[in-house]
Amino acid sequence: MRKADLVSNISEKTGIAKVDVLVTLEQFFREVKDSLGEGENVYVRGFGSFIVKKRAQKKGRHIKQNKSIVIPAHYIPAFKPAKVFSDQIKANLDTIEAAQLKQQDQGDID
Repeated sequence: MRKADLVSNISEKTGIAKVDVLVTLEQFFREVKDSLGEGENVYVRGFGSFIVKKRAQKKGRHIKQNKSIVIPAHYIPAFKPAKVFSDQIKANLDTIEAAQLKQQDQGDID
């Protein structure tokens, strides 16, 4: 699903104009980026957390020069889904997988 699809789906389900949904979504993304840029995590109950993780310094290789290099410690944004969110996704995918297996079994019998 792309951002345009997301905007269309939200617009259809809420009756809010697409342009208003797009502006709201863009502002949400901007707020998350700004908060993470300031080192502040964003918590959305029942959905998950947008957090900043620190990656430790490590050794890597420059393939073209065949040299060992040091990759300095750095920070990256990350998303950690809420338990409720993860459980819902697992349940939905398990249901879909079970239905697909049932169809395959019925196809083998016929």
